[in-house]
Amino acid sequence: MRIKIKAKPEDFAVEEIASLPLVNKGEYGAYLLKKKGWNTIDLLLELSRRLNIPFTHFSYGGRKDRYALTSQYISIKSPGSFDLREKNYSLMRVGVMERPMGPDLIRGNKFEIAVRKLNKDDTDKIASLVQNAGSNGYPNYFDDQRFGSFDSRQGFFAEKLLRQQFNGALKIYLARVYSTDNQEEKERKNFFFERWKDWEACLKKAKTRFEKRAFAFLARNPSGFLEVLKGMPRHELSAFIASYQAYLWNEMLRRLIKQELPGPFKNYSGLAGEYIFFTDFDENENRYFRNLTIPVPGAKPKTEDALVKKVYLQVMEANNLKNSVFNKVNLRRAFFKSFGRLAMVKPDGLNFDFLDDELYPGRKKLRLKFQLPRGSYATMFIKRIFCSTRP
Repeated sequence: MRIKIKAKPEDFAVEEIASLPLVNKGEYGAYLLKKKGWNTIDLLLELSRRLNIPFTHFSYGGRKDRYALTSQYISIKSPGSFDLREKNYSLMRVGVMERPMGPDLIRGNKFEIAVRKLNKDDTDKIASLVQNAGSNGYPNYFDDQRFGSFDSRQGFFAEKLLRQQFNGALKIYLARVYSTDNQEEKERKNFFFERWKDWEACLKKAKTRFEKRAFAFLARNPSGFLEVLKGMPRHELSAFIASYQAYLWNEMLRRLIKQELPGPFKNYSGLAGEYIFFTDFDENENRYFRNLTIPVPGAKPKTEDALVKKVYLQVMEANNLKNSVFNKVNLRRAFFKSFGRLAMVKPDGLNFDFLDDELYPGRKKLRLKFQLPRGSYATMFIKRIFCSTRP
């Protein structure tokens, strides 16, 4: 069954739920940021330029997608007070805090999602699948949004970094083609990929400030890859690292499911591996997975679960990694911090109904309303529902 999500931003509405420690006096202004057509980082960079405030003075708890209607909280370290109303975003001050906004202040996210282009005859079956996924929950994988920096030709930036392959890491950073790149950007990056190490040619083709600075430096210092990497923006470096950690964590969960559950399984092909779903399991398995926390691979991972320890070692060995490697990164701002993540997640307050699809005449749309813990992906819930309809 072919479905359609995010046909328009309003089809995927996300409202961040946070507990803000507002005070009477503080150096951090707290703001509600609403947007569509922007991802969080790009919009904060735009606000930094517009308000003439350093980007480092902006803080947020979570990154929200470009192709959605989103509401989230940010903080700005500034004595000023700002309220903006633009076509595709708004910024409204809600108070002040003594600390910046961060992930720890987020309790979860509310979603209202429209799944379109459904056959009328399939609504009863889909309703049953929604109820099943809502009651049993689903594997809490990191979804494809986390792997935008993965390059199918070159691999993960952070993996190169861990292996001290700084040439490869920099090539991914400068020659990675994104689906959102325009034609000129794709051609330029492909040129970098094909002419890599011809630094003079790459310099002539360079357009961004970082590209020009990087290739000019490499033209003078042909092996100066690490020095160039040190000039990467911190938020991009963090995103690249988080992407590889998410890949390793997903692999742990995949292995646990395949090794410990009897199946049958359904799957979706993702950007960096398959998403394997179970459809039914008994109460003992349910209780174990529902309460299980898996550490994200990184420095000083913590777990007391014997199965998790076994799978952790399997994944590390399969990727030719040792725990000590996470502490040997040569970039001071690169941190492979470990933290626990729930293996399963269950949507709270789930409600759904079917409506006529105004964008696709003769079809139905599924309207879903639910809440998830922070860091969990609503798109994975959609995959869980509709994976069972695949042959």
